[in-house]
Amino acid sequence: MRKRETFVIHILNQENATWQGQVVWLDGKQTKPFRSMLELIKMMDGVLEERQNTADQCEEAGIREER
Repeated sequence: MRKRETFVIHILNQENATWQGQVVWLDGKQTKPFRSMLELIKMMDGVLEERQNTADQCEEAGIREER
């Protein structure tokens, strides 16, 4: 089962037809800056993929992942 992650996106500027700002990953308690929408999407996708891989490994090992 896919886990849900919560992100808060702060748009601080708009230049060159894209956004710049900060993304806050609430579940991972991290804040990171981004310089473009593409960079933002790649960051969020990376977090989701990493969390899914961790969940899959725990499931295979018979371990219940704590949140």
